[in-house]
Amino acid sequence: MSILIKNIKSLAGIDDSGRNKVIGKDMGIFACINNAFLILEDDKIASFGRMEDLENGIPITIGRSNATVIDAADKFVLPSFCDSHTHLVYASSREQEFVDRINGLTYQQVAERGGGILNSAKKINEASEEELVLSAWKRLDEIMMLGTGALEIKSGYGLNTEGELKMLRVIKRLKDNHPLTIKSTFLGAHAIPAEYKSNKEGYISLIIDEMMPRIAEEKLADYCDVFCENGYFTKEETKKILEAGIRHGLIPKVHAEQLSHSGGIQTGVECNAISVDHLEYCSDTDISVLKNSETMPTILPGAQFFLQLPCPPVRKMIDAGLPVAIASDYNPGSSPSGNMMQMISLSCIQYKMTPEEAFNAATLNSAFAMDLSRTHGSIAIGKKANVFITKEIPSLAYLPYSFGSSLIETVIVNGEVKTSIEALP
Repeated sequence: MSILIKNIKSLAGIDDSGRNKVIGKDMGIFACINNAFLILEDDKIASFGRMEDLENGIPITIGRSNATVIDAADKFVLPSFCDSHTHLVYASSREQEFVDRINGLTYQQVAERGGGILNSAKKINEASEEELVLSAWKRLDEIMMLGTGALEIKSGYGLNTEGELKMLRVIKRLKDNHPLTIKSTFLGAHAIPAEYKSNKEGYISLIIDEMMPRIAEEKLADYCDVFCENGYFTKEETKKILEAGIRHGLIPKVHAEQLSHSGGIQTGVECNAISVDHLEYCSDTDISVLKNSETMPTILPGAQFFLQLPCPPVRKMIDAGLPVAIASDYNPGSSPSGNMMQMISLSCIQYKMTPEEAFNAATLNSAFAMDLSRTHGSIAIGKKANVFITKEIPSLAYLPYSFGSSLIETVIVNGEVKTSIEALP
């Protein structure tokens, strides 16, 4: 199948340099070609350039008479978003906790009353795999139509061996059947289950000695993550769990510095984590540590906004020469949205990122945080044919400026134009 998108007002996110991330001041450049065309062949980007480079309006390189032609006059075309941090598999919403926080309870107080992660864990263990696949499939369709082409999904609401395996098997079914590109993360160290409240070491042993071998045997996860936070897992415990994950072939990630400064960034860097995520309490020392690493700092503006936490020091990070990625943290408790365009708006408004910085963070840099930047995250020949076409808009900045507006008109994933419903196999 071939698709020619012609008369594009601006083809944005071009990067044929072969780089795998955008760093520091370079994040302020989101390269574009005005009055452009883009050719997609099967599931890959085949060609792009200026309209004057075409012969009679149809590129010679397309080579097929049955090509679908889309006229994108006055519209922008961008690479699909990459969302490197989600908890998209869950059994039920948690709006009562939202109301509780409105009435004055903190995130920690909600958790102490049996809410939060433990609430989701209870519901996950009551749900069947089929129920979880069905509900997650609908969410995948939702975010696909909002411009996301690749994402990571974590476990972490099972908090026992069978519950974690169930979640990871659900993620594998989604990975094998949904058109979106999916990476899987084992997050057994998300919270301490009630039955281990007085025996945290026992739960850590369960994670390392029982869960991990079974996960590795079934090849259910790409990454291992830990919630490194006061009241959850210390930096020493985080390191112990991540090192065990490495022995089982799981690449480290870390929930770091969200509710307090807990040492998660430094621990992540010591373990060669692919990313450290949240970062509201990232310090100047942490920035220096990150600068001497290959670990991607990843901000989650939805959770920061929803919980009204301090803003992560994004400007300091970029000005220090760091890359930054943006992800949604889509989950039922602290960020019940997978809308990456909204995350870009929040990043511009709250963290003073420029639109160009935010789009780089939500595409190529977030692809890097899933080890997908060779195939996703920018407009380059040979990369996955995952793009979206906007409605008629005046500029790139109009997208984050018009927060809350639906400005995506056409979504293309794997070289196919998508509707809002994908058939569940």
